[in-house]
Amino acid sequence: MANIDKIKQLQDKKDRLELGGGVDSIEKQHKSGKMTARERISELFDENSFVEVDAFVETRGIDFDMQKKKVPGDGVVTGYGTINGRLVFVSSQDFTVIGGSLGEMHAKKITKVMDMAIKMGAPFISINDSGGARIQEGIDSLSGFGEIFYRNTLASGVIPQISVIMGPCAGGAVYSPAITDFIFMVEKTSYMFITGPEVIKSVTGEEVTGEILGGADSQNSISGVAHFKSPTEKDCIYEIKRLISFLPDNNVSDAPKYGSNDDLNKMVYELNEIIPDGANKPYDMKQIIENIVDGGDFFEIQQHFAQNIIIGFGRLNGGTVGIIANQPKVMAGVLDVNTSDKAARFIRFCDAFNIPIITFTDVPGYLPGVGQEHSGVIRHGAKLLYAFSEASVPKINIIVRKAYGGAYIAMNSKHLGADMVYAWPSAEIAVMGPEGAANIIFRKEITTAANPAEARAQKIDEYREKFSNPYIAAARGYVDDVIEPATTRIRLINALEMLASKRDNRPSKKHGNIPL
Repeated sequence: MANIDKIKQLQDKKDRLELGGGVDSIEKQHKSGKMTARERISELFDENSFVEVDAFVETRGIDFDMQKKKVPGDGVVTGYGTINGRLVFVSSQDFTVIGGSLGEMHAKKITKVMDMAIKMGAPFISINDSGGARIQEGIDSLSGFGEIFYRNTLASGVIPQISVIMGPCAGGAVYSPAITDFIFMVEKTSYMFITGPEVIKSVTGEEVTGEILGGADSQNSISGVAHFKSPTEKDCIYEIKRLISFLPDNNVSDAPKYGSNDDLNKMVYELNEIIPDGANKPYDMKQIIENIVDGGDFFEIQQHFAQNIIIGFGRLNGGTVGIIANQPKVMAGVLDVNTSDKAARFIRFCDAFNIPIITFTDVPGYLPGVGQEHSGVIRHGAKLLYAFSEASVPKINIIVRKAYGGAYIAMNSKHLGADMVYAWPSAEIAVMGPEGAANIIFRKEITTAANPAEARAQKIDEYREKFSNPYIAAARGYVDDVIEPATTRIRLINALEMLASKRDNRPSKKHGNIPL
């Protein structure tokens, strides 16, 4: 009977664990539009696959009456399970328990599963919903944050790390998500900032709401800190699962390969007519991407930030590829400070996790202006050059239309190590656009002509005929082939198969010094 009593005692303890901070706290969480820590885990993982670790851990703090708050779990649920059959580790902060605040033991639970994830070579997902550092535990709280940041850095490029903001994430807590690979946020219920509205008001006098300061819209559209935003937590979790499906488990494994119903030899004739007749007319680059990837399934990343460049994942013949493309319908697809940062970080992620990179180029150059120069467009633009040059995964470039000047070089050109460069017949590869080039090269002829406007138009056509086409670059070997647009999908799949065994030897070094 003694054993039965002990088993019942165990079950009673586990039942209390399930209640977290209690019925009232759970109800308050639901009323604010949020799930509990355990509900989020249940929604995220395959049914009955989650295994909790350190459920009975509690705070060791005794100052400020903390001994009265020895709640099992200490404000965070940690463990592992499967998502679509694949091993994933998780920490999920429980706002119903001491506000999800991070103390010494809370942090130790998180770092334990992070260590396990690194050892097992499996993705780690951190769900943030916390009041921040547990003030009552003082330096032990700060130590806990530091231990987490250190492991985020060790795990970077080894396993995919995903941060999910499903409530407050403020102060030092924001730096763990910032180090990880992808950040998800939920509209109206999640926010991130270093200093809150009250502190800002007291220090600078500025009045701002938490939503405007660091809500999902602000961090996705203005700062670019976050990568995704969703209207509800369930929508957010669905997007996390979708992202996981494109990623490998770690840096020495390949992304999962899925069967594709798309014909490998499919001609996409729509692409033959997608480029407008006018060189300055916009079109939607996403239509090109969706016509080429398997099933039209393109998973865009940071779609609300720096929209003049597109990044995301797709599949070709069932295998994951990373896609980077200029977007002519936004600011003519120019490169600038934000697009350079956005693309460079994505390139480095793909390279770290063996994901081939495909670029679609239509770029008129870098954005001119005092603001860009003073914001450091030289330094930021150099990140893009560095990232493409550093990447050793298969790299393929399709020059769709414009490829001018330094921006041509920066967009995965042959000169930065692209393995295959294809151009459509509509491609214009030159130092600058025909209008600007004609003004410089033929200035004298134009100004001295009887009809300068007519002479200028003639010289523009002359320059376009001679240089603004793909054939000069192809003659030099900078373009491997000029292809019919309809064949692009076929040529990409063929090139990826050829490049599957690519080996790229680089000089031995500890690491390079990217121009951060």
